[in-house]
Amino acid sequence: MKIKIDSLDNIHAAAKEFLQNMGDGKVFAFYGKMGAGKTTFVKAICEELGVEDVITSPTFALVNEYTAGNGDSIYHFDFYRIKKIEEVYDMGYEDYFYSGNLCFLEWPELIEDLLPEDCTKVTITVEEDGSRSVEF
Repeated sequence: MKIKIDSLDNIHAAAKEFLQNMGDGKVFAFYGKMGAGKTTFVKAICEELGVEDVITSPTFALVNEYTAGNGDSIYHFDFYRIKKIEEVYDMGYEDYFYSGNLCFLEWPELIEDLLPEDCTKVTITVEEDGSRSVEF
């Protein structure tokens, strides 16, 4: 599936389309270069799920927990600053990944070996015209 985001004006429409087509998966690994819009897109998805918390990149905390409108937990990870895989073990990643709750992971390439087999890989690409393509 490929979704095009022409501008921030239609990011919520793109997030709705993503949610309608994401299937039964729970763990989504977002790939893309720095500045591609991973955090911005995850934020829009969370907002569409009814999250009222302030949604920010968990760069320093590694994981942020949000509450969806239906009361379910959503976990948002950012592994950019991981220096050793032991940090991920120490945080108890399995408790999150296998919780049955949605998990959105940024910079998953740094923990590739720990990703669940049923993880959905999502790639965000910056196009020449500045738009973004989301493929999964």
